[in-house]
Amino acid sequence: MASESLVRTLEDFLAGSRDAVVLEEGAVAFDLARAKYSISGERGKCLLHLWSTERNIVRRVLEAEIKNDVLRLAVQRLGQTRPSKLEICRERDRRTPSARKAARSAYQQKLRRVLERQFAGFTVAQLSTAMDLERSFGPIYTRGLLKQGRSTFAVLGVNQQETQASIDAALTFGILWLDAFRQAQDGRVLVEGLKLFLPAGTSALARERMAHLNRTAAKWQIYELGERDESLREIDCADRGNIATRLLHRTDDTVARERFAESIGRVSELVPDCEIAVLSAAEVAFRLRGLEFARARLAHTESFRNTQEIVFGVGANERVLAENNVGDLADLLRRARDIRDSHGPRHHPLWRMHPERWLESLVVRDVSAIDERLDSSSMYSQVPAFSAADRAMIDVLTVTREGQLAVVELKADEDIHLPLQGVDYWSRVEWHRARSEFQRFGYFTGHELSTEPSLLFLVAPALHIHPATDTLLHYISPEIDWTLVGIDERWREGVRVIFRKRA
Repeated sequence: MASESLVRTLEDFLAGSRDAVVLEEGAVAFDLARAKYSISGERGKCLLHLWSTERNIVRRVLEAEIKNDVLRLAVQRLGQTRPSKLEICRERDRRTPSARKAARSAYQQKLRRVLERQFAGFTVAQLSTAMDLERSFGPIYTRGLLKQGRSTFAVLGVNQQETQASIDAALTFGILWLDAFRQAQDGRVLVEGLKLFLPAGTSALARERMAHLNRTAAKWQIYELGERDESLREIDCADRGNIATRLLHRTDDTVARERFAESIGRVSELVPDCEIAVLSAAEVAFRLRGLEFARARLAHTESFRNTQEIVFGVGANERVLAENNVGDLADLLRRARDIRDSHGPRHHPLWRMHPERWLESLVVRDVSAIDERLDSSSMYSQVPAFSAADRAMIDVLTVTREGQLAVVELKADEDIHLPLQGVDYWSRVEWHRARSEFQRFGYFTGHELSTEPSLLFLVAPALHIHPATDTLLHYISPEIDWTLVGIDERWREGVRVIFRKRA
């Protein structure tokens, strides 16, 4: 395969693989959610450069093959003649189907033993990992029932070999399993609530979410199961004082823009209408319709003096801008401008990348298009609100014209987790609002913030709102004033609300 074809194959595959992992000789070498890469095809050679805080490698790519969402590469280390293998896998769970099935079957039996021992007065029934696509149930979760007379609890568990994302998603499917069984019983049996079983040390995010469910609608209980010794520990999720989150100080945009004025001017000459986002006091991002294509940042030199550099590329692809590659940046921008258009080629990776950021770039122009109560003159996008459970980024944080805080969570595609993700961000904003921290951290200066609880807006294209959304919203605590906003499917041409549904 010619070097030009290899470069294009790598670029196209990696453009749609932002969370992929890179394996060299079978071992994980890089996680592209945190690592960077660059590709060059100079002098008839395709070179792949990968780096992270832990390692740095350069490989010459000789052959490339895509199979089952895996890009298999024959590569050559610099200075060596013998080829080796490199695999880039979009699927983070690298177990074989038979290994997954065996682990899930073993966990099902283990969960049964624990339930029979720990809940002696109950009968364990209907434990299963069978597929039920109509209700969105897959084989990852073991679901079943605990029965005692006319009283029943829904049970859902997940084993420690599943990804953390699957573990964090367990509560969503637990709620749906509880509701599905209630609907099937039609009142003949009292289905009291849900018992959720998670691996030891993994329940933090699920506990945060469970704290904000409706306690009059069901009894909610969460347990951590130690699979080695089959120990069981109930986790207290009722005490909301345990839900700690950390807010970062707001960077002064004016100071940062002045510091990077030269770099901003240089990029703006190429893209006058680019979006400029201040990421920190030491870094500024440049975006085109939500697609980040460059950053200006402070770089350390050997003399320990800070200098500015501009890096460009899409996703984890990154190169330092220099005189010999300005043409490459210009070419990237020409392609992005042509493709990243409401009527652009829908199947191209540049068109499909970061749809939420594209939607966000339109919403922040006039957030009152989502709801007329919202104040377009005061808002922040991608607000970091970290907790012990994860590092969350709130899509849009704004206020109403009366000063009431509002969280806007955006989805461009169907996502079953929209309601509980919205609850995550709402709970963190509420934590800081109750402690009057936003203005102390540099947000909404000059505004008088209301003492009323924050509002939550869940926004998605009307035909891409998951069918389970209404069910999940039914079980959210009534203290959360939420609004589900369905927008026109052609939102890239302009955000237009089709319907609003309120709590």
